[in-house]
Amino acid sequence: MAGGGMAALGVKKERAAEYKGRMTLAVAMACLVAAVGGSIFGYDIGISGGVTSMDPFLEKFFPVVFRRKNSGHQNNYCKYDNQGLSAFTSSLYLAGLVSSLVASPVTRNYGRRASIVCGGISFLIGAILNVAAVNLEMLILGRIMLGVGIGFGNQGVPLYLSEMAPAHLRGGLNMMFQLATTLGIFTANMVNYGTQNLKPWGWRLSLGLAAAPALLMTVGGLLLPETPNSLIERGRAEEGRRILERIRGTADVDAEFMDMSEASELANTIKNPFRNILEPRNRPQLVMAVCMPAFQILTGINSILFYAPVLFQTMGFGASASLYSSVITGAVLFLSTLISIATVDRLGRRKLLISGGIQMIVCQVIVAVILGVKFGTDKQLSRSYSIVVVVVICLFVMAFGWSWGPLGWTVPSEIFPLETRSAGQSITVAVNLFFTFVIAQAFLSMLCAFKFGIFLFFAAWITVMTVFVYVFLPETKGVPIEEMVLLWRKHWFWKKVMPDMPLEDGDKKEK
Repeated sequence: MAGGGMAALGVKKERAAEYKGRMTLAVAMACLVAAVGGSIFGYDIGISGGVTSMDPFLEKFFPVVFRRKNSGHQNNYCKYDNQGLSAFTSSLYLAGLVSSLVASPVTRNYGRRASIVCGGISFLIGAILNVAAVNLEMLILGRIMLGVGIGFGNQGVPLYLSEMAPAHLRGGLNMMFQLATTLGIFTANMVNYGTQNLKPWGWRLSLGLAAAPALLMTVGGLLLPETPNSLIERGRAEEGRRILERIRGTADVDAEFMDMSEASELANTIKNPFRNILEPRNRPQLVMAVCMPAFQILTGINSILFYAPVLFQTMGFGASASLYSSVITGAVLFLSTLISIATVDRLGRRKLLISGGIQMIVCQVIVAVILGVKFGTDKQLSRSYSIVVVVVICLFVMAFGWSWGPLGWTVPSEIFPLETRSAGQSITVAVNLFFTFVIAQAFLSMLCAFKFGIFLFFAAWITVMTVFVYVFLPETKGVPIEEMVLLWRKHWFWKKVMPDMPLEDGDKKEK
């Protein structure tokens, strides 16, 4: 490790006030195309729950579940409890976990665009395998290829958005990923609602339409400019400056270019980012890279999004009514993300995370109480209580949509210094996909075992994560991405954890 302030911090001093530039068409188009990667993630989340509730799909691949679903003597909470059916949903996320670690060196050595293109191609292959599946093995293989695509896409896209966006608009633009994710979920729910009556091949159309965003992501990735940060890190400083001037709309980019150059100089001294990220000076970022994505999944949102039709059918909704209800929740999620985009760079990350957490806790408890009192293993909810449950679940989804949904990706993608940024994003994606896999695989069994208590389980986790944000997360609003490393030394807790580092200008230790 090289010594000195620059090697320790990546940048010598704060230059945020000297940054020039504005929102340009180049940034808008690049972020719009890159964020299509989020729609792939969202489309799969939404599509799997609807497909697994369709009788022709169940009859072909999961006949045991099909017979149990249509039996009048089965416990309502346990109709869909089948590890094979869970594996259909979860195998994608296990593959994504592994591929996200492979994607890190690709992203660092070949650029953010390379990961985006690799993700699009893999997802395209997976969609083709799924639409043509004739047996369970082919179906699962397609899901694995989709997972590889998600691993690469979730690695490259958030980094790309964070590095292209101007510092004062980074939060809103970075959320294009989550907005595209929610749009993908809503689109998937609409597709499932339309294909449920196209028997027996409607499920093939639902799975096959995933090829559309995959194709857009691949073509868009080929046409996008690379980020200045990545070009400078890979020794192409002049090209990086030209791109920076183009995306900022001004030639006066000296301050931002200097920050990138200093961060790049340190980044190129780091040969093993994964080992470096374990050092005490990177401890705060590592904790956030693990906790933020884990907490995002432990809100319970994926249980609702994966299995919304299954969950609503469990509560006594008919097939059409359950898919219609999932369309409503998808629409609410998409619209609530717009709230976050509009407010995140004004209100900040902490306020949205904390207020969203409180609202989600209240909603989970209300649903648990209603199901505990009015719903049982062999009785259905009345119409009025069914409406209340849908409304409260929509309020829960709304709170997630403007808080932990987008910010669970935004915060980790913007806090790492350049030398560990690709490794940090890989850890974030891997943790997210690991917990997604666990919840996807275990939820149906947990629903059978915990019954209404499953909602209290998630409410407890949301309480923990809300307290965590209040205590440990500093506000990152408006802090340039290359100066983020200085933020942790001002935080009351993290400055005690991190070792003292001499600054180059004055050789004084930070207090």
